[in-house]
Amino acid sequence: MEWRDEGIILGTRKHGETSAVLEVMTRAHGRHLGLVRGGRSRKQQPVLQAGNRVDLIWRARLDEHLGTFQAEPIELNAARLIDSAIAVYALQTLAAHLRLLPERDPHAGLYETLAILIDHLNDGDVVGELVVRFELLVLEELGFGLDLTECAATGTVEELTYVSPKSGRAVSRVAGEPWRDKLFALPPFLQRGSRQGADLADIEDAFRLCSFFFSRHVYEPRGIEVPDARSGLLVALRKFHAARSISRGETAA
Repeated sequence: MEWRDEGIILGTRKHGETSAVLEVMTRAHGRHLGLVRGGRSRKQQPVLQAGNRVDLIWRARLDEHLGTFQAEPIELNAARLIDSAIAVYALQTLAAHLRLLPERDPHAGLYETLAILIDHLNDGDVVGELVVRFELLVLEELGFGLDLTECAATGTVEELTYVSPKSGRAVSRVAGEPWRDKLFALPPFLQRGSRQGADLADIEDAFRLCSFFFSRHVYEPRGIEVPDARSGLLVALRKFHAARSISRGETAA
């Protein structure tokens, strides 16, 4: 068995004295693992870092075997990302979400989205919004997608302000007002046709929304915990926005 594909490295673990097991998200073969012989060498280590995009050749005697990878660099992103706490936590969060999907199950759309996100993971202004959109895509791929296109009660597409925790559907301002305390806020940047950016409060609301549905449909049924990296990302984003607010205040003064 042999195939060639492009992949983004999610992580590695040691194997024996000199080798490493490489975990990648590939365009055509989904999340895939393989052994890299000599993967702990000085030559290979800089290539086999999370966030790097690589050209892969996978070989195995049988399809169900772990197999071996030959990896050549296409884009070395790790050196750029490693100095940013936001980027590190974001990448770890994305990898944790991808591990919820069956191994070797193709998800070309998620791969393309991940490739775009990699370019922006150290941009504190946009990374929170991008991670939330990725989470919504993962929920959809798992079969638990939210419907934020029209009001669950009236069918209107105007003033979608809330999300029902029961149905995962949007609710308009008027229809949801009597039950606002029981509904999730729908951040403006996720509303239909919105081109509005997200501030920290919007990101907090969006993370809270996604957390609820991940917990209900994925984490609790599988008996697993929310990835620590996700909490770390929120903390890093709060620090980023706090520092920027202080900086702007000093500039204005």
